[in-house]
Amino acid sequence: MPPSPHYRPSRAHSALGPDFYDPVQAAAFPQHVLRWRNQRAAETVGLGTLTEAEWIDHFGRFQPLPGSFDTPLALRYHGHQFRHYNPDLGDGRGFLFAQLYDAAGRLLDLGTKGSGRTPYSRAGDGRLTLKGGVREILATELLEARGVATSKSFSLIETGEALQRGDEPSPTRASVLVRLNHSHIRIGTFQRLAYLGQTEAIQRLIDYALATYWPQVAPGPTPALTLLAEVMAAVAQMGAQWMAAGFVHGVLNTDNITITGESFDYGPWRFLKTYDPRFTAAYFDETGLYAYGRQPSTLLWNLERFAECLMDFAPEADLVAQLERFQDLFRPALRAAWFKRLGLVPGDLDADLAFLSGLYQFLLETQAGFEQTRFDWFGGDATRAAASPQSALYNRPDFAPIRLGLETRADSAVLPPPGNQPADLPIEDVEALWSPIAASDDWSAFEAKIAAIRASVRR
Repeated sequence: MPPSPHYRPSRAHSALGPDFYDPVQAAAFPQHVLRWRNQRAAETVGLGTLTEAEWIDHFGRFQPLPGSFDTPLALRYHGHQFRHYNPDLGDGRGFLFAQLYDAAGRLLDLGTKGSGRTPYSRAGDGRLTLKGGVREILATELLEARGVATSKSFSLIETGEALQRGDEPSPTRASVLVRLNHSHIRIGTFQRLAYLGQTEAIQRLIDYALATYWPQVAPGPTPALTLLAEVMAAVAQMGAQWMAAGFVHGVLNTDNITITGESFDYGPWRFLKTYDPRFTAAYFDETGLYAYGRQPSTLLWNLERFAECLMDFAPEADLVAQLERFQDLFRPALRAAWFKRLGLVPGDLDADLAFLSGLYQFLLETQAGFEQTRFDWFGGDATRAAASPQSALYNRPDFAPIRLGLETRADSAVLPPPGNQPADLPIEDVEALWSPIAASDDWSAFEAKIAAIRASVRR
């Protein structure tokens, strides 16, 4: 490389043994054109010094990173997909490429999407469309900007293949994405082991997860209960952050929920323009199972499936009692996520949640812009609200108690967003960004959107 002094590789996941993965080889792509390099994320894990050629060698040709895996690992898992159990899952177009530590000592994964066929590809080609890669970058960048725990889109390389897809004009351009994530261990990872009756492997995974991701937490007399508590807290926080960000994941299957609670593996995601608890992101979600307003209950349902995998390792009554604490975890997490986005100081929990309920009701009845309202009233300061395109809505009588709640909870220590901060980033309409790329390889609109997203973060 040579690697940066901050580069600290790991092979930790391989120590779990062959019950958990299959060694695979990446596809050989005819072309490698670097389209996205997350330099900010690369510097946190000691890879910021890579030249462009080295970057492409590692994240397009998948030459091993020094000190990490010699061969990529396709991870094994099952999962509930729209609440139907599927035992035929697993990494079908991705793999765990490498592990390494960040400056804070957290173990992180470099995983792929579109890196070729594996034993779990079934009828798929193991590839990712370039448009799909662009969509994932946009999702992760905006989620990070809005304070949501998320994987980071690390690299996107166009691969020169023409893909056939039924849901977009074909042939279409291909890419390979690399994401940086705290973990790729899913609820579905545990489900597969439980389905196969591999109790010893579940115990091994419980011990590994606690030691690796929660080393500061004592396992206690019942490590499975300790793990459930930590996973619940992480997932509740992630879900609360989604709600405050107006994010709709779209496909909340158990194989898309990691035990460390980062958003990842985005399909037809959306961000709310206006508040609608019934809004769904996926056109194929005909019943609204994964609608915005149902995301918290869906996450709890997924956690219940996780708890079922632990029944040989903890009393059922204790597992149930732990699950019943979900609302006790979610409610303060929701308050924390919203108050951070609004620049407010928390007080009495019940009173704060009643205030948020009133805000939701106002957003529903007026259909005020979700992000516009958040921007207008950050820090309880009415200055931007007075100049807002929806300022007339704030003169309604039903907004008066909300205004009072904002003003009395204002955090005097926070700085207001810059005046030119975009109040709304409607990137769910990816077509406006994709069209010039598809037509003339013009990436300027995409690059400008990323710059605007990053500029919107209050530093």
